[in-house]
Amino acid sequence: MLNLKNYNLNNYNLRNLKVVAKDILGKIAFLIRAIYYRLRFRFPRLTKQRMKYILAGIFIIFIFYQTLLSAPNNFPVGTIISIERGMTLSQISEFLKEEKIIKSSNMFEIFSMLLMNERGVMAGDYYFEKDYSVIRIVWRTISGKFGISPTRVVIIEGFTIFDIAETLKYKFPKFDSKRFLKLAEKEEGYLFPDTYYFLPNVTPESVIKTMKENFYFRIKELMSEIEDFDKPLEEVVIMASLLEKEARTLKSKQMIAGILWKRIDIGMALQVDAVFPYIIGKNTYELTREELKTESPYNTYVNKGLPIGPIANPSIYSLLGAVTPIESDYLFYLSDRAGNMYYSEDYEQHLKYKKIHVD
Repeated sequence: MLNLKNYNLNNYNLRNLKVVAKDILGKIAFLIRAIYYRLRFRFPRLTKQRMKYILAGIFIIFIFYQTLLSAPNNFPVGTIISIERGMTLSQISEFLKEEKIIKSSNMFEIFSMLLMNERGVMAGDYYFEKDYSVIRIVWRTISGKFGISPTRVVIIEGFTIFDIAETLKYKFPKFDSKRFLKLAEKEEGYLFPDTYYFLPNVTPESVIKTMKENFYFRIKELMSEIEDFDKPLEEVVIMASLLEKEARTLKSKQMIAGILWKRIDIGMALQVDAVFPYIIGKNTYELTREELKTESPYNTYVNKGLPIGPIANPSIYSLLGAVTPIESDYLFYLSDRAGNMYYSEDYEQHLKYKKIHVD
């Protein structure tokens, strides 16, 4: 079928414009012949003269539609366009033309006046998930069909602010991920992983506000345990972020929490490998001995105590594990690639397990 949108003359030079023109004219001729024979079949009594008038009329309507009424070639699909309150019809039409939503501002104004029926163009944010003709644009703007509905966004447990930014950018191409990272830098650990529903025009500020409010709402169910544990929420969140990356089940999180809190109490370095993906982007099985010495306030090998801040946004189970540690005689732990945990009372036993299950 002939579709002039498939031809962008900016992509052609003078040498092959003749080929393009010949292709277009050939398709138009084929289309006219198809319509002609169809009309002859359906209306055998039509004279050739009337047939010519009908074909000429169809051709003129087609050219008129493609030239003035159809969507521009560079229609900004997936974009939100904001019509401000107080704008005149003329200002709106010029604005839509500048934004490549319509080809002709005059056609928009004419159809608006024909279809308004004492209604005006409604101000607001319009989301265009595909390209529309000017008639459809007029109908949507005078009817207030904004086309904006919430999009489901899943933030997985253990996501960092960088993971969240990437997810939101994928869901909403216009999302300002750089601004989000700048604003969320101090919010790591407090952006609760959950399923959210955001509008396409969501802002970094509203995302952070929503996720933080969800965090404080969800930890209400743990407040008695947190208060009984008698450690600052900041330390609990940091520990929970380590547990999120170090263990899978609630029991293993509680076991590791008992070991790590004990290490802090006796002045032993935590030596948690889970910080290195956050620092240098490498996991346990990729680290070299030199990289374990990387200078960073998050490095739990060169610094004693908890890291300077959370390394991820923990789940409710990691937060629970942090404040309900299981006391044991163990001081070391490790997990194999399948996630199975092995605990040791001394370093010698730890090295044996490491040789069997990891190396």
